[in-house]
Amino acid sequence: MTQVHDPKRNLTSSSRSTGKPTPHPSSPSSSSKPDIAPIPKTSEPDVAPVLEETVEQGYWPVLRNQNFMLMWLGQVFSQMADKVYLVLIIALITSQFKAPDQSVSVWVSSIMIAFTIPAVLFGSIAGVYVDRWSKKWVLVLTNGLRGALVLSLPPLLWLCGQQPGWFQIPWGFWVLLGVTFLVSTLTQFFAPAEQSAIPLIVEKPHLLSANSLYTLTMLLALIGGFAAGEPLLEIVGGYFSHLGWDAGRELVVGGSYGIAGLLLLLLRTGETPANRSTGDQHVWSDIKEGLQYLNEHRRVRTALIQLVILFSVFAALAVLVVRLAEVLPGIKTSQFGFLLATGGLGMAISAVILGSIGQNFSRHRLSFYGSMGMAAMLGGLAFSTQSLRVSLVLMVGLGAAAALIGVPMQTTIQEKTPEEMRGKVFGLQNNASNIALSLPLALAGLAETFFGLQTVLLGLAGIVVIGGLLSWYIADTSSSVSDDANPSPLSSP
Repeated sequence: MTQVHDPKRNLTSSSRSTGKPTPHPSSPSSSSKPDIAPIPKTSEPDVAPVLEETVEQGYWPVLRNQNFMLMWLGQVFSQMADKVYLVLIIALITSQFKAPDQSVSVWVSSIMIAFTIPAVLFGSIAGVYVDRWSKKWVLVLTNGLRGALVLSLPPLLWLCGQQPGWFQIPWGFWVLLGVTFLVSTLTQFFAPAEQSAIPLIVEKPHLLSANSLYTLTMLLALIGGFAAGEPLLEIVGGYFSHLGWDAGRELVVGGSYGIAGLLLLLLRTGETPANRSTGDQHVWSDIKEGLQYLNEHRRVRTALIQLVILFSVFAALAVLVVRLAEVLPGIKTSQFGFLLATGGLGMAISAVILGSIGQNFSRHRLSFYGSMGMAAMLGGLAFSTQSLRVSLVLMVGLGAAAALIGVPMQTTIQEKTPEEMRGKVFGLQNNASNIALSLPLALAGLAETFFGLQTVLLGLAGIVVIGGLLSWYIADTSSSVSDDANPSPLSSP
């Protein structure tokens, strides 16, 4: 006869091994046997923490995290300084180098190239060194040095003036190019260090909320920095001019970097030298190690691909929305930024909702829904180029759907990447993202010229659908259930 396994037998196996009989629970003698321990009730202690953890959702656990608040405040000042810096440089070009009858585009294009080259050249290399160095000190020093570079602009421009330099370009403009290049280079170290530090100070169940707040702050800084940067610099510059000092605008930007550095100086990440990469390998070997990690971990690789697709689509939209504003009735071509702002509003709303209830959904489901939503919004835009109201609603929906991709996928990379690999992976991510932002800027306008706005928008929708289906397929066929990235504490392992 086949013996049926009874799990209760294992609980009394120790008493049988001693040779003492185990009385039946209904036997009256069982109460007089003190050497037989009752079956432990392990379920009650396990349930309480789980129930308590399910209550701790939303932004509150993140906002009461002192270290995260320090990093978040540092991010606010640093992000605002990044955006207002470009406004400052354009103001300096307009006031000191551009002739009255000359277009500013050539000067600004040179600045943008100087700002983009370090992102392509040093993105991956910076991530390697971030793994070898203290994340806290990378954050502090990169902000401090960027602030010092901005504050050095007034004396450097005063020394160089309008003296002609290489190719008859004033030395002062070469100074602007050099400082911009250095500021952008330091930013390549700051970005992966910040992304790597978040999982060090935020518990895993709260990473989605932390990334939602991070994304929301970045979007608000993007909108507020470009919108309020010019009047802010004019007000501060005018105030200091009355005091006999013309460096008020530089003080705003450099001071913002400095405040961010001082705030991050108080940060405690809990990082130890044992958590860092040994640095015995060559830099290129570390980069290959990061590529190998992405090749072996499908979830992280798919999340990175999703983010690259997302950045590519929005970079293309930054060009296509100018054409969209041109053909839409009731809006001027120069008001294309209003369309982008509505997309940013949708992303901000979605990020807030994700931070509150997003923990109840698996990452790949959110990304899939976001991909389908983005595709639907892009398809709608392709067929609503004659209605401003409909286009604005679709842009809000487009931004909201984009946040469903960006926030969960960034969280997935942080969750699935071990601490000693985060700098390499985030460095590669920043490098790929910068390339993804650059290529569509060059190709989108050309494609729209040859194929038309409607065809290009539908093509972007198709690319987003492919990315969403790929993410769903990878998640559905994953052999490891632990890769599921479902943060719900009540879900089965």
